[in-house]
Amino acid sequence: MKIIAVIPARYASTRFPAKLMQDLGGKTIILRTYEAALSTKLFDDVFVVTDSDLIFEEIVSNGGKAIMSIKEHESGSDRIAEAVANLDVDIVVNVQGDEPFTEAGPLEQVLSVFKNDPDKKIDLASLMREITNEEEIDNPNNVKVVVDQSQFALYFSRSVIPYPREKNVGVRYFQHIGIYAFRKQALLDFYSLPMKSLEASEKLEQLRYLEFGKRIKMVETTHVGIGIDTTEDLERARAILASR
Repeated sequence: MKIIAVIPARYASTRFPAKLMQDLGGKTIILRTYEAALSTKLFDDVFVVTDSDLIFEEIVSNGGKAIMSIKEHESGSDRIAEAVANLDVDIVVNVQGDEPFTEAGPLEQVLSVFKNDPDKKIDLASLMREITNEEEIDNPNNVKVVVDQSQFALYFSRSVIPYPREKNVGVRYFQHIGIYAFRKQALLDFYSLPMKSLEASEKLEQLRYLEFGKRIKMVETTHVGIGIDTTEDLERARAILASR
């Protein structure tokens, strides 16, 4: 299998404008993320795909590979699908642009799904971690997922799922960790399909895959990513980097 990583990188950000170009220990966040993906040595190639000339030049001028988006896009999947349409590749891993401490471990977990799927019945793979704290479970910023007995996703929601009408039945709650690996065809199918009501309501692009019958294999992990969504997150990341 030919496996690549693609890092979708928008310049605009509602909560933290231009965050990917912020300095993190002498390098921009997006460059550190790109270098971290490369350093895992899991990929045949790594690309940043962006709508920004600044981000494009930042990667290319430092010896990396970048692709400019042709269209405006609603989601990371759309942006990646456009970028890989003409690439010879089997599996595409979406690495979040604001995770400069990306490590091999969780990426190996999602890739293992496809190595154990010779009949190609799995369209996507992603990660989930158990959460037990009620505040975490109730928080709509933590996307929850429920799975079947074979660990295929049944539904994702910002709400509490399943609803705890009966509390003593051994239900476990899982937070979705947004690391994805896709078969290329699943991405291309996503790109050609319209947004339907579930995705529009929850603002969760993974629901489009489910609404159109794609199979998402979930892998349980203890991994907690270090994403940068706010200026406070950036200061925390700077402290982590300084301590290494």
